Amino acid sequence: MKKRSFIISKGLILFGFLFFTKGFAQERAENPFIKHMYTADPSAHVWDDGRLYVYPSHDVEPARGCDLMDGYHVFSTDDMVTWKDHGEILHSRDVKWGRPEGGFMWAPDCAYKNGKYYFYYPHPSGSDWNNTWKIGVAVSKYPDKGFKDKGYMKGVGGFAMIDPSLFIDDDGQAYFYYGGGGKCAAGKLKDNMMEIDGELKLQEGLADFHEAPWVFKHKDLYYLIHSDNAKPLNNMVYATSENPLGPWENRGVFMDEVGCGTTHGSVVKYKDQWYMFYHNQALSNEGNLRSICFDKLFFNEDGSIQKVIQTK
Repeated sequence: MKKRSFIISKGLILFGFLFFTKGFAQERAENPFIKHMYTADPSAHVWDDGRLYVYPSHDVEPARGCDLMDGYHVFSTDDMVTWKDHGEILHSRDVKWGRPEGGFMWAPDCAYKNGKYYFYYPHPSGSDWNNTWKIGVAVSKYPDKGFKDKGYMKGVGGFAMIDPSLFIDDDGQAYFYYGGGGKCAAGKLKDNMMEIDGELKLQEGLADFHEAPWVFKHKDLYYLIHSDNAKPLNNMVYATSENPLGPWENRGVFMDEVGCGTTHGSVVKYKDQWYMFYHNQALSNEGNLRSICFDKLFFNEDGSIQKVIQTK
């Protein structure tokens, strides 16, 4: 009888262990969390339906270079474990004003205002791609389908000016940020979400800015994250301000390089937890075939960001 009791107890312990480890393993998806295609430059948002959506760029095989990046998918989740691919929402063939050869659909972002979703993306308007960058805008009533290109933002773009990102403050005011080649510019948006209200101004106080600006707010402090110029691989650094347009105070590196030539990410709060989304080359070991990842992000009491630990 004692032996049988021991076996039953041992079985219950084993069952409990398996249940616990399974539950722990299912707390979140493993990195990279999208494996059926190559993705980069993740822009993460939580919309009113309670789901978390990620809008990345798409690396296309073979790994020839960023000129092949030609379309955008959107992914979403409600548990950080299971991710749905909603399919392609925009392709260079849909951009009538764009570069004749296509390609160069680089890091995008999305914003919600006035009952519509606005999808922003950098794309050249001519064959001389790096001198003809524009910021296109596609609009839909839905976060994951139905996007129609509405043209590009007037007076925005030029040499190396890429990586658009949007921030909507608590009062509903939308702000536009973009940058590349060591220069970051920003400004208020009009209610139509297509025009700058006033002028874009260079952001002051950023240290060693390379590209990939992203702005968010935690408590009463504004944060701007971006990649730096560290060689051979970029880190992610951050700056803070009491104003969404700066001036900014550099706060240093909060995520080390990711193992490939570019670093690009976004920060979002979902179900009371902050996350850092980024990409690496863990699946391909090719810098032009990247994959998106996420890890938890934590703040100290003084508002500083703890170093993000990249997990596999």
